[in-house]
Amino acid sequence: MSRFRLYPTRTHQAALLGQCGHARYVWNLALEQWSMWTRDKGSTPRYAEQARQLTEARAMFGWLRAGSQTVQQQALRDFDHAVRNFYAGTHQRPTWRKAALHEGFRIVGGQASRVIKLSRKWAAVNVPKVGWVRFRMSRAVPEAKSYRITRDRAGRWHIAFAVIPPPIPAPGTGEVVGVDRGVTVSAALSTGELLTCPGLSEAELERFKRLQRRLARCRRGSNRRALVKAAIARLHARARERRTDWVEKTSTDLARRFDIIRVEDLRIVQMTKRARPKPAPDRPGSYLPNRRRAKAGLNRGILANGWGALVRRLERKAPQRVEKINPAFTSQTCSVCRHCAPDNRKSQAVFRCVACGHRANADVNAAVNIAAGRAVSARREMPVPVSPKREPQLTTFP
Repeated sequence: MSRFRLYPTRTHQAALLGQCGHARYVWNLALEQWSMWTRDKGSTPRYAEQARQLTEARAMFGWLRAGSQTVQQQALRDFDHAVRNFYAGTHQRPTWRKAALHEGFRIVGGQASRVIKLSRKWAAVNVPKVGWVRFRMSRAVPEAKSYRITRDRAGRWHIAFAVIPPPIPAPGTGEVVGVDRGVTVSAALSTGELLTCPGLSEAELERFKRLQRRLARCRRGSNRRALVKAAIARLHARARERRTDWVEKTSTDLARRFDIIRVEDLRIVQMTKRARPKPAPDRPGSYLPNRRRAKAGLNRGILANGWGALVRRLERKAPQRVEKINPAFTSQTCSVCRHCAPDNRKSQAVFRCVACGHRANADVNAAVNIAAGRAVSARREMPVPVSPKREPQLTTFP
């Protein structure tokens, strides 16, 4: 996906928002039909029948006929594809699209190739029922058969051409690297490198807190509340862009330097769920607020460090070269003697083996275990005394 910043005029913005509203309306209508299925009513209409219904609706309603038929039919195709993915088990259930949250539509076919170059840095795309809209050429525009136009919460427009870039070739050196993901240190490599995902600065965090307090005092539906929400959205967008930039650069660097990249097989969706309510021991019927706040802070830290995005981009850029390792006890196992004990890691940053005295950064020690593909399945595994020339082996007691 190759994305560029779109710069529409005010007239263009009104037309683009209208197209987004049409695509959202058609999607939600198809979702409503699909959600009404019951065993006694039979099957719900699929894409072919919904396309005929769309043609009849465009003939009856002028406001729907004023929009692009390509945009509306593509919304039906996207929904049909989402339903198929849901039944295949690869994606979650399709959800409702909301205004100001899901603003976008897709153009496919011959209309997606109507792109002209205006200058060295600017180009224009002919959007159906909108006209020629300029966008910034930060790199060469690829040849694509479709593109998607979106509007984020900060009010910025983007155009993304659907192209699959070629994978990065392996260097052929045979080197293997282990990547340990964390909250304090975003990614620790087995080579000893500590990588940190950039976020908002201290001044930006203070401004974010002030805006949140101001938002709590604003009246719902007021113009001031809309302005404050837009300012908060701009800060969120700034943090997201920095995280995306770090993920792209880090994944490209790892794919170019190493042949095999080993990461922990983490279930991030389950890890970032809300904490289960735990009743307070002295107050039956109430819950511990500190536990919920701590879990919410941990969830924010995991998502802010881009754990899942880093692995996804590695799998795209280095296919067949990313291996997922069982993360069991990798942070408590010594990378030298393989002694596994909870006392080996008494703090977040320092690892000290109680058996051999090995000291190292805790995240780097875990990355070395991941690079070696070591996963301890039980705490009763202990190293067997061997000579220094031999590699230590694990023996599991019955």
